Amino acid sequence: MTALTLIIVNANMHSVLLPNGSHVGNLKRIGSNWKFKAIGYDAAGDVVPGGGPLTDRHNTLCSAPDATELSTKLSFMADRAGPPS
Repeated sequence: MTALTLIIVNANMHSVLLPNGSHVGNLKRIGSNWKFKAIGYDAAGDVVPGGGPLTDRHNTLCSAPDATELSTKLSFMADRAGPPS
């Protein structure tokens, strides 16, 4: 079971959500590569590109938009209570 969920935005981008529904990034196709792009939010609710709880995993490569692969590569599986510390 994976901890992260992917929601299709379009053919080249999927939103990445934590189990609680929090948006923590996007998986984007850039050329022929799929890259995780971390997203955070500041106190005012404004987007902080490259920020958030998975900021240290920004630009992680994946072979395809696959929640299991992404969860594994980001070290975030269902048996964990939260993102890597």
